[in-house]
This record gives sequence, structure tokens and C-alpha cells, in this order.
Amino acid sequence: MTSRTASRTAPPATPAAAGVPGAALNLAVATAGFLANFWAWALIGPLGPGIKERLGLSFAAQSLLVAVPVLVGSLGRIPVGALTDRFGARVMFPIVSAATIGPLLTLAWVQTSYPAMVVAGFFLGIGGTAFAVGVPHVSAWYPPARRGLAIGIFGVGMGGTAISNFTTVKLADAYGPKTPFLIVAAVLAVYAVVAYALLRDPPGRTLASGSALRRTAEVARLTVTWQLCLLYAVGFGGFVAFSVYLPAYLRTAYGLQANDAALRTAGFVVLAVVARPIGGWLSDRHHPAPVLVWCFSGVAGLAIVQAFGPPLMPLGTVAFLGMAALLGAASGAVFALVGKVAPADKVGAVTGVVGAAGGLGGFLPPLVMGWVYGVEHSYAIGLMLLSDVALAAAVYTAVKMAGPTPRG
Repeated sequence: MTSRTASRTAPPATPAAAGVPGAALNLAVATAGFLANFWAWALIGPLGPGIKERLGLSFAAQSLLVAVPVLVGSLGRIPVGALTDRFGARVMFPIVSAATIGPLLTLAWVQTSYPAMVVAGFFLGIGGTAFAVGVPHVSAWYPPARRGLAIGIFGVGMGGTAISNFTTVKLADAYGPKTPFLIVAAVLAVYAVVAYALLRDPPGRTLASGSALRRTAEVARLTVTWQLCLLYAVGFGGFVAFSVYLPAYLRTAYGLQANDAALRTAGFVVLAVVARPIGGWLSDRHHPAPVLVWCFSGVAGLAIVQAFGPPLMPLGTVAFLGMAALLGAASGAVFALVGKVAPADKVGAVTGVVGAAGGLGGFLPPLVMGWVYGVEHSYAIGLMLLSDVALAAAVYTAVKMAGPTPRG
């Protein structure tokens, strides 16, 4: 994008909201909402291998079950982001949280029926749309120079997937398969009340007018929206794909038990969560482009290493944890860029479209990995495809996004 275009799309300077009482509280409440809803969104993944064995599913059917919530949570971010521009997070966080409770309660009771679980998983995807509520809310509370770090801190909420991987299998084994779903449903019910009581719109913010469809169409015409979509599809999409499919991969490729695979996946998620604000902080200090180039290049190299099926200890573990850190940092860098270049009254709509791209980037790989393994009995092809895509993203970033502002 040229500097002339950037002048049209860059948001105007906002008051130094970081010093306004309430900024930190709103960041904390939004992060908690992201975490709780992502905890719900990721519940099926750790249980996937056990469900496959119990119901006699194919690898492809298991992959579809864990990928459906990802798809819905991704596409749902588009309307939810636009609605957040219109109504604000105080309204949208409780609505998204409450709407996720029904699918959780349904999943607690239909675990012997694969079709019913797929349908319930479809609506469970609503929890994944919470991301598109929090980013515009946090962005509006902080000035451009601090948005990268603030949005990166908000991104720690994706650690809800780590909580899911740490606790879901243990809770199901100890107290029954309904327990994880019932606990998270209760957490979301409490959060919906707390969010409505504590969240506030930032000082001076004007809620967008007009229809969500019109605002989405407007941001779809911005070149930078699609550039950001591409980068986030690789960065966050890679994280989502591993967080939902890694338990199955570790069990199949390395013969781990379900709880061991879930705990190792949780370690992957925790490292990505920690790296996300670091990526945002580095993007505040430098330009996001070099951060993204290094992250994507590193992912490409480590995916090649893992494609050769190294021993899990130590090389396989190093490869996966390295990819976790790099994908987390890349996700933070992309949304540091969103906070800097998206129009101030359309951050929610841009976030929705870009967030959808990230989620869709996580929807396809589990299906591809499951299909490839079912045909070839090897994950090497899928990992080499990941390497190719990450390398292409690195080259694209270096060529098209370098400079003081992205170039279209």
C-alpha cells in the first residue's frame, strides 16, 4: 500500500487512553472473555481421539468433527466484528458467551451420536467469534503506539485452548465425559454477567452507524484487508490447526496416550500464547514486516525438519515448540498491523474479516492432514505443504509489506 493510500486508511490519533482509568480493567475483562470462549471453542479437540475410538470413526471423520467449530468460529467473526463496531463489546461479549452455552450443554448429552456432535460442534463455533469482539474494543482504548502490545496481551486469551488441553481429558476421565462441557458452560454464564457489569466503551469513541453488511463490504474493498487476511491465515491459522489436530497427530505418529498428547499440545499452545504479545511488542518497536518475515521463514524450516519424522525427544519437541513460538509471534505482529492501519471506525469489521481468514487457515489443514494420512499413512506431505505456504508468506511479506506502511 502506498503512503498516499495509508493516509486514507490509517486511523486518526486517539487520546492516550492507556492513561485513562478503566483501560487496564477493560483489557483484563476482554482478555478473560477471549480465554473463556476459546476454552469452550477448543473442547472437542482433546476428546477427538477418544471419540474416534469409541464411535469407530475414520481419520477424516475425526478431522471433520474437530474442524467444524473452527470453520463456524472463523466465518462468524465477519458479522460479529461488524456488529461490535455498531453495538460495542459490552453488548457483544455477553451475547457471544451466552450463545455458546447451549452447544456446550448439548455436547454434554449427545456424545454417543456422531451426527449430533457435528451439529452441536457447528454452534460451538460461536465461541470462536469472541476474538472479533475483543480486538476493536482493546484497540479503541489504546493509542496507536501501544496497540501492538495491548492487542498482544489480549491475544493471551487464546490460552483458553491450553486450558482445554490441560484439563479436558483429565476431567472427563475422573468425573465423566459431561463434566468439561458443564464446567465451561458455568464459566461462560458467570462471565456474561461480569462483562455486562464491568465493560465500558472507551472515552470519545463513536459507535459506527449503518448496517453490518455495508461496513463489511467497505472494508472488503481495502487492499490492506486482504493482505492482512493472507498473513493471518498462515500465522494464526497454523496455530489453530496444530492446537486442534496435534493430539491426534501425536497419538498416531508417536503412539502417545490421550492425556500425554493433550498435555504436550497444551505446552505448544502456552508457548504460542506467551509469544503473541512479544510479537506485538516487537512490532511496536520496529515494523511488523521484518517480524513476520523471520517468523514465517522459521516455521518453514521447522516444518521441513518435522516432515522427516524425527524422534519426538528432542528434535520433534524442539521443532513443534519452535513453530509454536513463531506462529504466536506472527499472530501478534499481524494484529499490531491491524491496529495501526485499519480505519478507526472499522477496526471491528476489519478484525472480523481478517480473523475469519485466520480461522479458515486453521480449518483446512486438519482436514488435509487427516485425508493425507488416510491415503498415504504419512504426515510428511502435509508438513511439507505447511513449509511451502509459510515460505511463500515470508517472501510476500518481504516484497509487498516492507517499508513504513504496507504497500498494496
